[in-house]
Amino acid sequence: MLDHIEIDLRGADSIFTIHIDVEDNSLSRRWMAALNDIIKTDLHLEKNYCWMGWTESERNAQYLCEQINASINHINQSGIGYQIDCDAYTVENTIEPGVIGSNHTAGDVVHEKMNNLHRYFEDLQGWSGSISNYYTRADPATRWHIRQLNLLCHEYESLVLSMRKAVHAPDWRRPSQLMCWLNAPRFALEPEDYELFGIETINRTLGGVYLGVNKAVGKHHWEVFNDEGRDSRVSELVTTSLRSQTEGAGDFDIEWGRNPGAFPWQVTKLQEFRTWLLANGFDPEDKSLTIGHPKVAQVDLIRSFKTDNYVDIWNALGSHLNVHKIRTSHATATYSYNWSDADYADQQIKIIQGT
Repeated sequence: MLDHIEIDLRGADSIFTIHIDVEDNSLSRRWMAALNDIIKTDLHLEKNYCWMGWTESERNAQYLCEQINASINHINQSGIGYQIDCDAYTVENTIEPGVIGSNHTAGDVVHEKMNNLHRYFEDLQGWSGSISNYYTRADPATRWHIRQLNLLCHEYESLVLSMRKAVHAPDWRRPSQLMCWLNAPRFALEPEDYELFGIETINRTLGGVYLGVNKAVGKHHWEVFNDEGRDSRVSELVTTSLRSQTEGAGDFDIEWGRNPGAFPWQVTKLQEFRTWLLANGFDPEDKSLTIGHPKVAQVDLIRSFKTDNYVDIWNALGSHLNVHKIRTSHATATYSYNWSDADYADQQIKIIQGT
């Protein structure tokens, strides 16, 4: 074990502590150093992009649609020269209608609608190393709203997936916890880091802690395959950004879903994914594609929850969806603000602006 991390989660009237053991490898050592720097400099934790796929969250589908529309309206009125002409995003036009079941699309997101939203973001921000002119000339408030298009898109897709799973496959919800900080410094991935990627790492473990995805690279191969299907072709997709991850940061994700790797349906799906990669000109064994999730740490489930039963763990976490404090052996930070604060957007915009 390289280090130990504790995260305090606040509920209505109690604090719940998660205990994390950091693995000792080259990537986790540099990730841990970056995380300690984040904590020491007290960067802003993005509480509006923290709990993905939690149906218990107050950030429900209606709320997220309202936030998407608010960001689109701001961008359209910003004067940066980019106009988003689309119908307002609603629960009705973003979720497939019908009775939810395991063999059809009812209850799934309308992928065309969400792909369009992601394309707007790609057009407006660009990607790491090639920032869009729209983003360059945007003021801090508009930059914040541009970024929200991406964050809200992923949050909405994750929530709707859990809503659907809650009806027809409740044991296979995919809740997760994303710990992302504004202006977190990045570091370049080294050749040896790529060995921690690979198709097999798509199967994340309950309580596994993974290097955060570089959100500037757009959609990943696995996301596109899941959204568009095994017969899709990259050249025909709405999304324009399908790039490998080249950078990391002190950001991290905690997987709170069950590991599906041993189940026949997941084995079959991963084989279909390999076939899809080959059909699209990618080598499934090429780890430089950065498919999957490099693991850097593991939650000690027994110490944290007194159990490794996922239902009991979800119940404990579902009433404590607010990160209050984080501690390592070298640094501590407290996060007393919340995404529901009336001035929360202004807090983040000031940070983007550097004031």
